[in-house]
Amino acid sequence: MNHLIGNNIYILRKKHGLTQEQLAEQINVSFQAVSKWETGNSLPDISTLPLLANALHCNIDSLLGYAAEQRKITDYEERYKTTEGYYWGLQPSGMCYEIMKLCPPTKPRRLLDIACGEGKNAVFFARNGYHVTAFDAVPIALEKAKRFADQAKTEVHFFQADMLDFRLDNEFDIIFCSGALHYIPPHLRKEILENYQKHTTCGGLHAFNVFVRKPFIKNPSDQKKFRYKWISGELFTYYADWLIPSCGETIFDCRSGGIPHQHCMDTLYAVKKSELQL
Repeated sequence: MNHLIGNNIYILRKKHGLTQEQLAEQINVSFQAVSKWETGNSLPDISTLPLLANALHCNIDSLLGYAAEQRKITDYEERYKTTEGYYWGLQPSGMCYEIMKLCPPTKPRRLLDIACGEGKNAVFFARNGYHVTAFDAVPIALEKAKRFADQAKTEVHFFQADMLDFRLDNEFDIIFCSGALHYIPPHLRKEILENYQKHTTCGGLHAFNVFVRKPFIKNPSDQKKFRYKWISGELFTYYADWLIPSCGETIFDCRSGGIPHQHCMDTLYAVKKSELQL
């Protein structure tokens, strides 16, 4: 927990262009105290948290790595609430089968499902022998995911967090995210992906897809706030030092939201290799 909070303080401080001395002055502590927080050697006093959150322009939940409850409800949350059953269905993504080929559960493997939604992929992985951790920012989605896992008699560690605020402090063998990375604004992508890479074991796998901009494809989601399509090929550039067994770009039809439209998507499978493994 110390390292998680310290990392969040560091990220938010850098985001707002503050030095340790400037932050310390704003909240009336020494810069040594800020340094100790960021390295995980100590934690801020509880009375300091409101001042710290105010100085870093966030809320205390974000500072501690939890999803911000007051964040505006997404259109998906509304769909989860109004849809009988499961909005996305219960069949796993095709990416799940590719992950099983590249990194089969022939030994205990820790898998993280980022922005897991209603849990269809997390439950699939757990059923097939992976040790699964999964998080999402939407409470109703997690409620459905937990219910599905119980019905499937599988064990998944679900928790609520927003990927814009949450940073890893544990290692995983597989990190997976499908259909959600477009919520990360461009200025946070490098820092977030580096955090995921740092907390991936050698030989571990990342399996991600991203929606990309194409001038000849228009769809309703282009007009929605807090969605940031990627540039074609951009995702691959963050993995220049990894082995990439598979990557590609596809255009597909979609009826999400009830309006037929198309998307272009880049998909990446990348394996972390050390120099000794090459």
